[in-house]
Amino acid sequence: MKYDAIIIGSGQGGNPLAYGLADLGWSVALIEKKHLGGTCINVGCTPTKTMVHRAQVAHYARHAARWGVNTMSVSVDLAKIVAQKDAVVLSFRGGQQRRLDQRANLRLYRGHARFVAPHQLSVADGLLESEKIFINTGGRPAIPSIPGLDGVPYLTNESIMELTSVPGHLLILGGGYIGLEFGHMFSRYGSRVTVLHMGKQIVSREDPEIATELQKALEAEGLQFALNARTTRAENRNGSVVLSYEGPTGSSTVTGSHLLVAAGRVPNTDDLGLAKAGIATNKDGSIKVNGRLETTVPGVWALGDCKGGPAFTHISYNDFQIIYGNLVEGKNLTTDNRLVPYCVFTDPQLGGVGMTEKEARAKGYKLKIGRCPMTYVARAIERGETAGLMKIVVDASNDRILGASILSSEGGELVQILGTLMLANQPYTLLKGAVYIHPTLAEGFFSLMEDVKPAD
Repeated sequence: MKYDAIIIGSGQGGNPLAYGLADLGWSVALIEKKHLGGTCINVGCTPTKTMVHRAQVAHYARHAARWGVNTMSVSVDLAKIVAQKDAVVLSFRGGQQRRLDQRANLRLYRGHARFVAPHQLSVADGLLESEKIFINTGGRPAIPSIPGLDGVPYLTNESIMELTSVPGHLLILGGGYIGLEFGHMFSRYGSRVTVLHMGKQIVSREDPEIATELQKALEAEGLQFALNARTTRAENRNGSVVLSYEGPTGSSTVTGSHLLVAAGRVPNTDDLGLAKAGIATNKDGSIKVNGRLETTVPGVWALGDCKGGPAFTHISYNDFQIIYGNLVEGKNLTTDNRLVPYCVFTDPQLGGVGMTEKEARAKGYKLKIGRCPMTYVARAIERGETAGLMKIVVDASNDRILGASILSSEGGELVQILGTLMLANQPYTLLKGAVYIHPTLAEGFFSLMEDVKPAD
């Protein structure tokens, strides 16, 4: 069967591309072996942020006396939370199915796709062909090679959201974005949480002061951390999980009721038959693409996590925008110098955009730096949520913002204001004269901008 376009994977890049091309009258084949919507809708953003919200509600209820509100005893009904999460997921997934059903020239194939030639795929005993093929197969949890781990009933970001009872003591391998979000969530549900991380700081990409402040905020709620910890063995002892690790002070062990492996992700590319198509990959298995997201085979593109780079839903969607803009609208869009905002949905949230200070220094920029602790922000004081700080990194040669990190309540929302200024290529000084609503968290930008000064 021959199509004008074939899309492998119905994630946040593949779906809008399928709809957009079909709406142009193209015959389109969409191949999906699991659920419509890909990682984000089914096991990523949608379910996790639904559950993170419920954890925040539990936190407010449990600590209401801190704000002068008296409550009775608070408990978490995890089974009910999971049911609510599932209902949201099914609603979003159903929306994708309805959009697909509305387009007669868009056909869904259920199954695993493999290349048998540069422009030919096998799916469920059939062959599909197209001069234009788009790969949007996403990624999956990386499982480290730790002796004994295969004998332990470990959890991943997917399976942990199926638990219907709160773990007594949750051990987490990995102090990155995923590990911290789940660790904080389950701590607020009532679990004791211990995070083992190989690096010298959590969220290794961030500047040390940001990572330190986030760790302090999480420790204040009871999370425990073992840094510079190399896990050497995992064991199942009478239904408990025991991890042995080497740390700064020597060998240690920790015992928990459950284990979450949050040690990164790998692209879903190893079973696509890429070699038969001549599609090159990078060392980590991700698909090699140029700035226009075309692979080493002309007429074959890759979108989202399978091509490597920042593994965020909004990047996958922007990949779609780039490909559609170039292919259909005659634009010349590339991923070169793409501005990437992101957020770690702990509480306080860690919102980031552009370069960190250490990245900017590594590139040789002469810098100005501004900082503002949230204890200086009226709205944060009024809310009783003053953990965190704002930080801005500025190019001293032209006063343009190179990057920002905002660790605060709604840090993900706040950082996008600075991201917009970066997109407009305007100096940070523009915000010094801005009028802010009082009292809001964004009003803290007054102090942040006033603090900008040459860095050592």
